[in-house]
Amino acid sequence: MTHPSTLAVTGMIAAIVIAATAGDVLTASAMRQIGDLDEIRAKRGLSGAIATVVSNARFLGGVLCMAISFFSLLFALSNADLSLIAPASASLTFVSNAFAAKFFLKENVDRRRWTAAVFVCIGVALLTH
Repeated sequence: MTHPSTLAVTGMIAAIVIAATAGDVLTASAMRQIGDLDEIRAKRGLSGAIATVVSNARFLGGVLCMAISFFSLLFALSNADLSLIAPASASLTFVSNAFAAKFFLKENVDRRRWTAAVFVCIGVALLTH
């Protein structure tokens, strides 16, 4: 197997991270928009709760982005080393989710989470050199 260039590996990891983060943000936003599923289920039954979720455009967009992320991961694993792709994509998704939660979902991301994100970045930097 020939090893892909550093730029190609970076692009593969970026595709995984961007799609996964978009999927997480869209899904979280959809579930906040939908509200308490227990209340919906109590009023409309399980089928009503399922219909409410699967008819939400944000939820469907989130699922699509998660599927793109998954297939990007499969492509990356077929072309690059697992020992780089898996930890880098997982850890960078953690970092990008913290930024997305803060700026898109307006969540309060405390100092402890930012510190953890910095350590994750340091770990990824050590992994890639």
